Amino acid sequence: MRALAAEVVALSPGERLPSSRELVRRHGVSPVTVTRAIARLAAEGVVVTRPGSGTFAAPRRARTDEAPDTSWQSVALGDRSVEAGSVAGLHGPPPEDAIPLAGGYPHSSLWPGKALGAALARAARRPDAWHRAPTAGLAPLRAIFARMAGASPDDVLITGGGQGALAMAFRAIGAPGSPVLVESPTYPGALAAARAAGLRPVPVPMDADGLRPDLLAEAFAMTGARLLYCQPTFHNPTGAVLSADRREQVVAVARASGAFVLEDDFARHLGHGSPIPRPLAADDRDGTVVYLTSLTKPASPSLRIGALVARGPVFERLRAMRLVDDFFIARPLQEAAIELLSNPAWERHLRTLSTALRDRCATLATALDREIPEWTVDRVPRGGLHLWVRLPGPVTPPAGVAVGHGRDYFPAEPPGEYLRLSFAAAADPGELVEGVRRLQGR
Repeated sequence: MRALAAEVVALSPGERLPSSRELVRRHGVSPVTVTRAIARLAAEGVVVTRPGSGTFAAPRRARTDEAPDTSWQSVALGDRSVEAGSVAGLHGPPPEDAIPLAGGYPHSSLWPGKALGAALARAARRPDAWHRAPTAGLAPLRAIFARMAGASPDDVLITGGGQGALAMAFRAIGAPGSPVLVESPTYPGALAAARAAGLRPVPVPMDADGLRPDLLAEAFAMTGARLLYCQPTFHNPTGAVLSADRREQVVAVARASGAFVLEDDFARHLGHGSPIPRPLAADDRDGTVVYLTSLTKPASPSLRIGALVARGPVFERLRAMRLVDDFFIARPLQEAAIELLSNPAWERHLRTLSTALRDRCATLATALDREIPEWTVDRVPRGGLHLWVRLPGPVTPPAGVAVGHGRDYFPAEPPGEYLRLSFAAAADPGELVEGVRRLQGR
């Protein structure tokens, strides 16, 4: 291959290569080897094959040492920048040799690897695996998500994971330039998606029982917002669970304000063993709540399957956006999700995952209390992937640990110094303990 490529470089653009027979003789290889080499060079744009005429050296691309000038794009794009820095930090790989306490997903050792592989293999064997999927998603998968939300399968729209569902919902419900109410703190990916849709996040404070309904009503009245984004169960980053009485109040306040509630139930499968509250959507009959969940956290980052559940005209708008954006979610991935969720191995995985997350959470909380007692963990969560740590003052974490900086989780000025520490992203509990030691400065 290298010898033939060198021979092509020596030719002038458009000059014909020797015949295949001559190349076989010249290089002492088989005809199959020559055919493969020419096919690869053609794929790389080095040669051009013309049936009946032969193979020719491709035109050379112009070379210049001068950097291209793309400055004109700044004028064409205008001021609608998309800020993704805080989100990229959560999903990118940690620095080399750093212990990952900032990740947004469980470590690969916590994924159901064998079950995922088996599900994908079974899905691929289905005769209609590569057929077009319905815009709203495959019926069996919609039925599974409907049971999670206490809804009808007709109200379910399959999405490309949770982040894609967030972006779609913000664009469908909120008008560019309008406010969207969010818990403070909240998930940075939601802030980024809202701003990318042209919305203005407005903070609503939380306490130990979650979002404060009294301040929520005030925020609706002051801003005229028509959308609230919230995470009532195992809130990211605090781990809070909205109390039972407030769950009803939040929906009632939104309904009285003529607004939607976008319920992000990302942690539905990330409980640590205690009972998990019903989704807000399960008790909503008037279409106030638009429900969102996905499989990426409990299964794998690459199982980009989620769902939006909505009732009434908002569902039709979401469905229309799905059709306009990309027609439908890839059928093989939907089929694999059905295979995974319908197999007993899935329930076994969730039990194993629950135990592992509970143990890791306790390990990290204990290590922090022992090694850095001046840092405060107000709540040891009963679900989710993170601890929310209040600091006595500004801290610069050492290079050997990747953490989530608290400022990224606030839509406005942060009320103090915080870190979000993941107990799921590290390879094992021992790494969690070592990560705390590094944070302590040992």
